[in-house]
Amino acid sequence: MSPQPTSVADEAADPTTEKAVTQDPQLREGAFGNATGLSCRECGAVQPLGPSYACPECFGPLEVAYSFPALTRDEIEAGPNNIWRYKALLPVPADIESSPNTEPGFTRLLRAENLGRELGIDTLWVKDDSTNPTNSFKDRVVACALSAARELGASVFACPSTGNLANAVAAAGARAGMRTVVLIPSNLEHPKQVNSAVFTDSLIAVDGNYDDVNKLAQEIAAEEEGWAFVNVNVRPFYAEGSKTLGYEIAEQLGWRLPDQIVIPVASGSQLTKVDKAFRELIELGLVEDKPYTVFGAQAEGCSPVSTAYKAGVDAIRPVKPDTIAKSLAIGNPADGIYVLDVAKRTGGAVEDVTDDEVRAAIVKLARTEGIFTETAGGTTMAVLEKLVAAGLLDPTKETVAINTGHGLKTLDAVSDQVGPRATIKASYDAFAEAGLV
Repeated sequence: MSPQPTSVADEAADPTTEKAVTQDPQLREGAFGNATGLSCRECGAVQPLGPSYACPECFGPLEVAYSFPALTRDEIEAGPNNIWRYKALLPVPADIESSPNTEPGFTRLLRAENLGRELGIDTLWVKDDSTNPTNSFKDRVVACALSAARELGASVFACPSTGNLANAVAAAGARAGMRTVVLIPSNLEHPKQVNSAVFTDSLIAVDGNYDDVNKLAQEIAAEEEGWAFVNVNVRPFYAEGSKTLGYEIAEQLGWRLPDQIVIPVASGSQLTKVDKAFRELIELGLVEDKPYTVFGAQAEGCSPVSTAYKAGVDAIRPVKPDTIAKSLAIGNPADGIYVLDVAKRTGGAVEDVTDDEVRAAIVKLARTEGIFTETAGGTTMAVLEKLVAAGLLDPTKETVAINTGHGLKTLDAVSDQVGPRATIKASYDAFAEAGLV
């Protein structure tokens, strides 16, 4: 499959514009653990480990390749209750736990019996990543990016973001004692802006959408020495953090894979990396080799991958985002074509839902399972319901849906949907008259 044109930092750009985090980083032995190189996802060419994200041979995207040692379940379970229990499967050094970081991961996998009953799904689980340090799954990917930035000698830790990544980068940089700069669209939800600005004095609001912010990030990365942009020049290392979602789900299910999983799609990296995690666990003999189905979830106002899936084409046509699900509002998704590959290979699909369906799903999840999700999670839950209704998802099979962030970050999405049922005087008679008994 030929690489599609993409927007800057989220994907392969002209490799000649890449600039090393340092001129000649002297990597210490084992700086990236069991990682052996950066492999092109298109042509297979392998590059040395370093601050590169595009293949010089074909401009295709690079991802981390490994030579894994034999690994047992007991060895993993003896590790800390965070993502570093899987450090042997990540591009991080063996002593990663000694470096200050936010220690994300090992969030709860909740049996969602009430929601499952309402949707008609026999066995439903919600992987709730809203309990990470900055209340989203982005803490996972940022922890891996921070490790790479350290090993490459970066002096500035930075990112373009739709919000959750900005929060995670700002917090991780503060914890690591690094100068941190985060770039966001100027119309980003106010709570997400505050959640970033509280950790850094270098929150930069940029007029334009996420793709515009990404373009600026790439330009800075090409011009400035010592800047590690987590989803630009250290993107291959950053993306690997999403694998830990897949590892945890399998471990928390008793070292087995779910039959079906529903994952939100922004750049598409999370979905492809969860699939990669499942395949690695199978290859290592840590779980039984079995079929599993992967579904992607997008908001209708930014659904280039869903549109391509439904049209049966292998090319992603960029769109201008217009949705309340701003954390999914990437109009030119880097890994969109690879999401299509995963969905087709596993027998899944990519579906989209309206903003009103997203709002309804946020409320439904909260009132059935006590989980307040943001708009990305609302998108996932709304798509889950739509997939069942359309007969695309088998309600008799064990299903996992991922909640990527906390609803306190996107209060505006439902602030006019919920509120007091009644306003009464402070007396029992008033209470009774209001029909609240």
